Amino acid sequence: MASGQLEMPGMPRRLFAATPSKLATFTDCPRRYRHAYLDRPTPPKGPAWAHNSVGSGVHAALRSWWELPLRERTAAAARQLLYGVWSPAGFRDADQAQRWRARAAGWITDYVTGLDPAEEPVGTERQVAATTERLALSGRIDRIDQRGDELVVVDYKTGRVPSSEDEARGSTALATYVLGVRRTLRRPCSRVELHHLPSGTVAAFEHTDRSLANHVRRAEDTAEDIERATAALHEGEDADAAFPAVPGRQCGWCDFRSSCAPGRAAGPQPETWAFLAEEQPAPS
Repeated sequence: MASGQLEMPGMPRRLFAATPSKLATFTDCPRRYRHAYLDRPTPPKGPAWAHNSVGSGVHAALRSWWELPLRERTAAAARQLLYGVWSPAGFRDADQAQRWRARAAGWITDYVTGLDPAEEPVGTERQVAATTERLALSGRIDRIDQRGDELVVVDYKTGRVPSSEDEARGSTALATYVLGVRRTLRRPCSRVELHHLPSGTVAAFEHTDRSLANHVRRAEDTAEDIERATAALHEGEDADAAFPAVPGRQCGWCDFRSSCAPGRAAGPQPETWAFLAEEQPAPS
């Protein structure tokens, strides 16, 4: 049985529980998926990364900013919220962590200055869910805005490169969020936006039923591959054969590098601050 699940004749097929992260992990590297979702105990994870500390701090501060009373939603408050949640994990030293905290504070100050604090989001860090013929999808959205009669999915980005329309269009995660908003909140939703704080740019895409169907089809195909590999594992196939490694540059920051010989052979372990954008003078 391809799915690896016990199914009684005449009973409906069990839906595969999927999040965008779960599907993307398998697509990137089946072995990483196995370590993250199947192996018990889970193999030890690698070090904390500085770029993740930056992203986590910015996301947490923006969520908390919208939770403040309206009169307190100021740029100064946003900076203080960032300072309160900032983690030095992954940075080379305290000096580098402080420089990046100042830079991130500059991003967040500029960003909230361009927002209307009175335009209350429909949700922040909102969990949504939807089902297809094969999948039980779920995900957590950074922010849901109301624009006229429709809802808009907003996703914050803090990476090196500004987001693009191609990224917005091709993101299965964002498509999943649209489906989840439609099902969970029962409101029209088609537009997704990637808000890249370092550059102050927004990349957007308007989904159609066709584009969403294409994402669903790819997600269901990935789920079928996961279930097929899981069934092979349960039937006695070698774990590394059922869930092969896909070595590449991404092995450098994989959580499970220490448990994967092909991953270690793919290249040296980078410094934990290696994926920060090239350093520039910190904002005043």
